[in-house]
Amino acid sequence: MLSEKSYKVLKHPVVTEKAALLKSSGNSYVFNVEKNATKKEITSAIEDIFGVKVNSVRVLNTKFKNKRNRFGAYKTSTYKKAYVTLEPGKDINLENPFK
Repeated sequence: MLSEKSYKVLKHPVVTEKAALLKSSGNSYVFNVEKNATKKEITSAIEDIFGVKVNSVRVLNTKFKNKRNRFGAYKTSTYKKAYVTLEPGKDINLENPFK
């Protein structure tokens, strides 16, 4: 059963060149998740929402970056990424996940 907590744990998928390469070669997907989410919470959220079996989850806490523009210096926000590897033969349709 889908719970509200499952939707709060996963923020959004990361759509970058590196994430696309991981998806095509290693059956891995990248998601931004809550800062206090654990691997077990991420696994259960993926399995609840997308209905696939998760093989492994790797978590990465990103650090801020110092940036500059014409208005002055600032720091980007920190966030947490999860690299989710699925069972062989399974995939997630990110365009229409409820299909």
